[in-house]
Amino acid sequence: MTFIDRVAQERWEAERLSPWAMKSAQSRGRRYTELEHPLRTCYQRDRDRVIHTSSFRRLEYKTQVFVNHEGDNYRTRLTHSLEGAQIGRTAARILALNEELVEALVLGHDLGHTPFGHAGERVMAELMKDHGGFEHNRQTLRVLETLERRSPDYPGLNLTWEVREGLIKHQADSDSRAPEEYARGEAPTLEAQLVDFVDEIAYNNHDVDDGLNSAMFTIEQIRSVGLFRSAHESVLREGPGDDSVLRRQIVSKIIDRCLNDLVMTTLHRIQSSRVRSIEDVRGAGGRLVAYSDEMAENVRELKAFLFTNMYRNWRVMRMADKAGRILRDLFGSYSAEPLQLPPQYQARFDADGVHRVICDYIAGMTDRFAVDEHRRLFDPLVRV
Repeated sequence: MTFIDRVAQERWEAERLSPWAMKSAQSRGRRYTELEHPLRTCYQRDRDRVIHTSSFRRLEYKTQVFVNHEGDNYRTRLTHSLEGAQIGRTAARILALNEELVEALVLGHDLGHTPFGHAGERVMAELMKDHGGFEHNRQTLRVLETLERRSPDYPGLNLTWEVREGLIKHQADSDSRAPEEYARGEAPTLEAQLVDFVDEIAYNNHDVDDGLNSAMFTIEQIRSVGLFRSAHESVLREGPGDDSVLRRQIVSKIIDRCLNDLVMTTLHRIQSSRVRSIEDVRGAGGRLVAYSDEMAENVRELKAFLFTNMYRNWRVMRMADKAGRILRDLFGSYSAEPLQLPPQYQARFDADGVHRVICDYIAGMTDRFAVDEHRRLFDPLVRV
């Protein structure tokens, strides 16, 4: 009988992953000492811990672009995270990187998002500007290091150093702004660098799908984007299909082209940089995961189209304005009378400060809970 325990898996990583991949056995460990699991590697445990959090479950009812009640078929933060993790695992396997580390990072990277998507984040940043600020990557780290509790022995999930570093530093402009604990100014693992791109591949292409499905723009309009136009023409040459099948085939081709370009360009950059180890990755003087110049320009063109035709669509802007009013009202009401917060939040006022606790409470809400809470606080006919 074949039995693959943690030691066997770590041995497999050492033999099969690339020299510049992050191996589980080389982890810098956890903040609070724990015994290793006999069957699972440290990054498998981190991935599993993220999945089993209440914060992860709440992503089902947090906005990606469309608020939950607008339709059952649109992406949410949860489906975005799952789709991004699939793309991430594919890229990691091709590059012989650590798939479990990539998966843990992609599944966890959005846990700090507010209700109502980026509109909610902008409002929270505005409301917290005099109280320590708000940024969703830092909030993600706060959720996983402090707010989620799964053990009486330590706060947070006690994730490995590499997962915590990757969550705070996966975006390309974050290396110099990371806390000192996470090697500020030093490049993160290739697994962490990959997250920023697979996140973008997932949301760009799925926003194309949702935008067409919601009739925010038409195929003829988005054919002005070179990446879409070439994929559309390729699909048409393969044969006819109904609109929904055609749309999905186009999106699939764009994802495939972006992913192929990303992995081939990254391999070339690794080879030309003469990287031979994870230490070389960290000391490379910049990011190694990248698109080709041509693909980077194609992606910029696609993002510009989506910004104008989807993220600034009148329906999205109307909902963003309503969301802003809801969050400002909630923050103002709680600030005026903090004792409206549940007792477990009140218990943290002295340690964390009233405004930070209010921020944690609001940021953890789903869209529908925020709407219902607003009714409870401001509609006298709604029972508390």
